[in-house]
Amino acid sequence: MTREQLVATATRLFADRGYEDTSIEAVLHESDVSRGALYHHFAGKEALFEAVLDAVGVKIKEDLAAVTGDTDDAVAALRAGCLAWIRLATDPVVQRVLLIDAPSVLGWQRWRERDERDTLGMLKIALRAAAKAGRLRTELVDPFAHMLLAALNEIAFVIARAEDPDSAGREGQAAVEELLERLLGPAQ
Repeated sequence: MTREQLVATATRLFADRGYEDTSIEAVLHESDVSRGALYHHFAGKEALFEAVLDAVGVKIKEDLAAVTGDTDDAVAALRAGCLAWIRLATDPVVQRVLLIDAPSVLGWQRWRERDERDTLGMLKIALRAAAKAGRLRTELVDPFAHMLLAALNEIAFVIARAEDPDSAGREGQAAVEELLERLLGPAQ
């Protein structure tokens, strides 16, 4: 229970204050946990942040699975997943933890490795299914997966840093819908 309590408290604080402005002392105070208990579970603030990042990642995967799991149409699932990701980019926790702080806390290379491990494979699977359905040339699956990942991440970064994330999110969704229609043809 203590580990989950620490991660939940740290998630809230990191999302509200950011990594740099959240101290271990604040997490300890807010969670009413001893320093020894925190260090029993985490080597330090960065390790706690990585646990928060993992928890946010699990929630994102669950949210994406909820919108993509009801269809056998891989292209429809790809569209739904991409659009759900853009909606998730308007969530303050996702914005702050995953899109703003994670690249600097982990370093760009480690952040990219995590993103490729967690997201690129799913995009390749969906694009292979689209290719099998005749919607995309097979030899373009890998390059398009990288390009789509880059496009989705870039619009998510724009949303996370926008003065009006909701408006930026709506614009981002429209742009992603248009991109996918041009890439894969109209929704069927």
